[in-house]
Amino acid sequence: MKRKIAAIFAADIAGYSRLVAEDEEETLRRLASYREVVDDFIAKAGGRIFNTAGDAVLAEFPSAVDAVRCAIDIQESLRTRNMAYPPSRQMSFRIGITIGDVVERDGDLLGDGVNIAARLEGLAEVGGICVSRAVHEQVANKLSVQFADIGAQEVKNIPTPVHAYMVAMRREDGTYTTPQVKKVAKPASAPNWMWPLVVGVVSIVAIGVGGFLYLTKLETTKAPSAIAASTPSPVPSAAAAAVPSPTPAIAAKAPMPAPSAVAAATPAPVSVPSPPAASGGKLPADTVPFVGERVRAYLSNEYSAAGDYKAFALNIGGFAGYGLNQPNEEAARNMALDQCQKRADSAQSPRRCELYAVGNTVVYTHGKPPMPPQPWVRHDAMTERAFASKDFPIVRDPAKVRLENMYVPAAKSRSIALGPGGQYFMVLGTSSVDESARRALESCGAIAGVACMIVAVDDNFVVPLPTVLRITGFFHAASNPSIVADARDEVVRKLGDGMGWNAVAVGTAGRPGLGLKAADEQTAVNSALADCAKHDSDCHVIAIGPFTVGPTN
Repeated sequence: MKRKIAAIFAADIAGYSRLVAEDEEETLRRLASYREVVDDFIAKAGGRIFNTAGDAVLAEFPSAVDAVRCAIDIQESLRTRNMAYPPSRQMSFRIGITIGDVVERDGDLLGDGVNIAARLEGLAEVGGICVSRAVHEQVANKLSVQFADIGAQEVKNIPTPVHAYMVAMRREDGTYTTPQVKKVAKPASAPNWMWPLVVGVVSIVAIGVGGFLYLTKLETTKAPSAIAASTPSPVPSAAAAAVPSPTPAIAAKAPMPAPSAVAAATPAPVSVPSPPAASGGKLPADTVPFVGERVRAYLSNEYSAAGDYKAFALNIGGFAGYGLNQPNEEAARNMALDQCQKRADSAQSPRRCELYAVGNTVVYTHGKPPMPPQPWVRHDAMTERAFASKDFPIVRDPAKVRLENMYVPAAKSRSIALGPGGQYFMVLGTSSVDESARRALESCGAIAGVACMIVAVDDNFVVPLPTVLRITGFFHAASNPSIVADARDEVVRKLGDGMGWNAVAVGTAGRPGLGLKAADEQTAVNSALADCAKHDSDCHVIAIGPFTVGPTN
């Protein structure tokens, strides 16, 4: 390993997760294009990229002047490129630069210099540059650059505050921006007049606690049975506390006993009430909808084991937030909701977060989303075919474009659920097909208000997709008004396992004809029409596979 002093440059894209969630393919394409610009400027300035991870770039330069000049060139070049896109789709870097002692190992650089550069990048404005005081001292008199002193900043995993400066970026008209001065991390010292007050308060508290403990010891010795008599009754059992309810089921707290009773019967000071006991068991994590198995495991273990005050929030899109070990219930609620909503907002999820549990008690008001019967996915070699976004049923063209950009290139396991009104929800990159299918159906069902259907899994459509006639909706034989009422149960029974190609035809009297378990779509249609003609007249096909159908446009 070799140790050296170097100017370290760290860059990262602001809002990258949101950009990917909106349009993964276009974002990755633009990232590659922008990285060519960044890499080219770094090479021309004599820098060397020593690490990359996703949208992040770490580089070293022989001098701070070279690093800052390169950073300015990059930001101005990318600002021009971004002008071709709406503000919500602009891809802007934040850049941080410092000078530090680093260790080189196998071409990579390690040490506080690298860590501080990364933290400075986090302080930078979108499209801006933030540098350390050491860099400012090296550059201030060598480049025509304006700086804003933002003072000492406390940053993660760095023991001492980092004194930082923002670089003023040039506007289109030649003027310079005024960086927003961030709050100095160093706390202001207390006024001199407060010290006597603080000392006095501490003294009074110490005397009070000492006297209280002495009296408590006397009372405890004289009447130990009083403690048992005054102990609050046990909390409800886990089963009672954890059953979801259509209305909020927040566990009620027992009223505090009068101060005299507490002082006489418990060793706890009345001024610091102990948090309420857990709700008598674990949160039923295996019934929590929308979220992945990792979140369920966390809820079942770490969350359920944590003491109150705690809360858990989620939204239909599968985003979650937690508030653990908070000073009170309100703080736990607020923390869980805030954390969940920030995650949802970063991905531009249109769904708002709601509380699911307070403590270990479910308070979610919407109950379970509607789900179809299992199995959710049936693999059938006769009907499965390769996924193609253009063939996705019911949805409009913008949705097909989104599926092409997001679903097609995404990692396995992935699934898409479809609702009868064209609602759809995709879940990408899970650990198993079961998880992706379950989550897609839960979210789609909550949006549609009725049970959805898994249409695609990984690279294939897993339901028969009609091509002879146009898909118009979902087919439910038990309630289909085109079929005469006394024949519906028989149709349901015969369609049974649903394997192969199946078709249903009816005539003017509503008498059904069926084509079952055919090897191809046309054979099923022909069989259904022939069967219908035996019992009715003017027969026409109303369903193929799980879909209702009509004439093609």
